[in-house]
Amino acid sequence: MAENAIITRVFDSPLDIAAGAWNALLAAQPHATPFMRHEYLAALHASGSATPRTGWTPRFITLWQAGALVAACPLYAKSHSYGEYVFDWAWAHAYEQHGLNYYPKAVVAVPFTPVPGTRLMARDAATHQALLEAVRSWCEEKRLSSLHVLFADDGDLAACTAGGLMPRHTVQFHWTNHGYRSFDEFLAQLAQDKRKKIRQERRRVAEAGVTFRWSRGADIAAADWDFFYRCYERTYLEHGNPPYLTRDFFARMQRDMAGHWLLCIAERAGRPIASSLIAINADSVSVGGQKDLKPQEQVAYGRYWGALERVDCLHFEACYYQPLQWCIDHGVQRFEGGAQGEHKMARALLPVQAHSAHWLAHPAFADAVDRFLEREGAGVAQYLEHLQARSPFRQP
Repeated sequence: MAENAIITRVFDSPLDIAAGAWNALLAAQPHATPFMRHEYLAALHASGSATPRTGWTPRFITLWQAGALVAACPLYAKSHSYGEYVFDWAWAHAYEQHGLNYYPKAVVAVPFTPVPGTRLMARDAATHQALLEAVRSWCEEKRLSSLHVLFADDGDLAACTAGGLMPRHTVQFHWTNHGYRSFDEFLAQLAQDKRKKIRQERRRVAEAGVTFRWSRGADIAAADWDFFYRCYERTYLEHGNPPYLTRDFFARMQRDMAGHWLLCIAERAGRPIASSLIAINADSVSVGGQKDLKPQEQVAYGRYWGALERVDCLHFEACYYQPLQWCIDHGVQRFEGGAQGEHKMARALLPVQAHSAHWLAHPAFADAVDRFLEREGAGVAQYLEHLQARSPFRQP
């Protein structure tokens, strides 16, 4: 074997990959997020949240050259389509109707985390393409029905399209900080009806006697993590489902990634009643002594919410207005509001495209899905155009 040959290795657990090597490769990517860090992926596995028992079988694909990790991605063999946020239930149903097995399938994704970013980590363009080829070859070897690269960045999408995968687009809502010095200055940029509505909603929460406190990183007390999990768990149970993430997952976040979390707790009459957990990428690419990201490069991600008491407009305050005010106060450039939610536009989160890419092994189904995605893509483009015409900001 040539000395500089690229070697493919498939790992059954992220715990079997050196954290330093994984995070160093992540640091070199154009759109790294904290959710691709080794600690995050390892916590999903070790906590029992994303494991074969829950339908997520890790098969991380890695490329090595001269003993160094040069490309890698988190791949899972899936026995269902839950926890992905890019919906392919109709495809699975069509397979079933024709007597074919859609599951298991392969997804390159961060489980339960619809946050766009780099998915195919690579040292350069050549290893980027080599990684995609290795992933497809593995899927073909295992006779999987399909491959899905979810919430990929632009570079991943270009490589996937060039590699024969079919692009798919969805819509998310993100807020951008245009150098606002205060929340009132931000509000002043909105149309009068939107500005009035936000002030009314905030006033209702204040008049209900609700106050808020923020904790960050190591300052988040264990009791506050416990309270947050009660809120998070209740939100899922109220919808008839157990939560995706275990309490142990968040204990590992507290231990291993505390610096990436902000916790907002709502209180009334001296007792906590609701909470909102926000992720930040403050040091997500800080490796080997490098400095943290500059404030204007920081991103906050709305992630989890729950309440033990009902208060009118509390969800909007805890999940949007409080985080936006925190971003303004700390010079954070962008707040990503998570999957779906056209109502977010009224809170000045604007529509952006999120991307995925798909490969189906069955030629006839691949052709049918390709035609479907062409129609869907046209619809998404029209939807975006419709949303952009409804900007909440004042018109010049």
